[in-house]
Amino acid sequence: MSTLAVVVDQQGAVVFANAALESAMGMSRRMLEGVEFAQYLASPSLLRTGLQSSDGHGYAAMSFDTGLQRTVQEPLFVHVTLTPIEHTDLSLVELWVLEQQARQDREERLVEQAQANKELVRNLAHEIKNPLGGIRGAAQLLEMELDSRELKEYTQVIIHEADRLQSLVDRLLAPHRHPHQLADLNIHEVCERVRSLVLLEYPQGLKVRRDYDISIPEFKGDRAQLIQALLNIVQNAAQVLSDKIASGEAEIVLRTRVARQVTIGRQRHRLALELHVIDNGPGVPDHIKERIFYPLVTGRDGGSGLGLPLAQTFVQRHHGLIECESMPGRTDFRILIPLP
Repeated sequence: MSTLAVVVDQQGAVVFANAALESAMGMSRRMLEGVEFAQYLASPSLLRTGLQSSDGHGYAAMSFDTGLQRTVQEPLFVHVTLTPIEHTDLSLVELWVLEQQARQDREERLVEQAQANKELVRNLAHEIKNPLGGIRGAAQLLEMELDSRELKEYTQVIIHEADRLQSLVDRLLAPHRHPHQLADLNIHEVCERVRSLVLLEYPQGLKVRRDYDISIPEFKGDRAQLIQALLNIVQNAAQVLSDKIASGEAEIVLRTRVARQVTIGRQRHRLALELHVIDNGPGVPDHIKERIFYPLVTGRDGGSGLGLPLAQTFVQRHHGLIECESMPGRTDFRILIPLP
């Protein structure tokens, strides 16, 4: 059966789970047996209520929509049907994955998140920028009044740190300062440019493999912004691959495909560019997996946490979206951009 199915007793404990359910949850049948299945659902009370009302099999079947919690991957949105098994004290729980609904909800969440981030960052950056200039100017004036070389070292620290913060603020404001310049664009020219830049930075130990669909048509886009967006993602991937680069086993794949009948932000598109950046690194840490597109969120020591939010902003300017699926050994950033 391709349908996810599990048999439970009157207490809701798993008696049997089929292979499709094992695969979807990333858990073996033996791990599931004897465990209350309701705890893996986002709305456990619905299943528990259904099982309680099944005493004496006073119902034919019941169904509801909920989320199926998984140990490693994101939850699956599923349609659940609960059916009593005749002449037994058991019930059959069948789950159909609502993939389209899951994708749509995730995309809407990303779009709303990016919009909120943009407003927050812009306001915060402006609030920081104004007093920062005053701090730097005051430090320079103070330095001119000081004769002691040792004391001037302190003012230099203030000036240096003010400049560093100014650079950070400029990066936060960068997407809002540059106009959107559209021209005919070949996505593979963008990929090749990014590939050459990354290989210059990592000449040994890293393979950047091409997997292109050369039939993808040109489209109107801002070449500089898309290069920056893709470069941010690929550089992030290369940085987390440092151990594998040292051993010569690091690999990043740039894959382009045409996706058909794609919904982005509730709008249906007949065709869309699907650009994947896939690496064989350790994966995104679980504690930041849901927040990687938030500004200043990073899983790497010394990281600024600005690369992915800026990439998301640039792609959304093209009415597109960046998604991420990650597990140890494989992280896939998927860029979707509508095609004419």
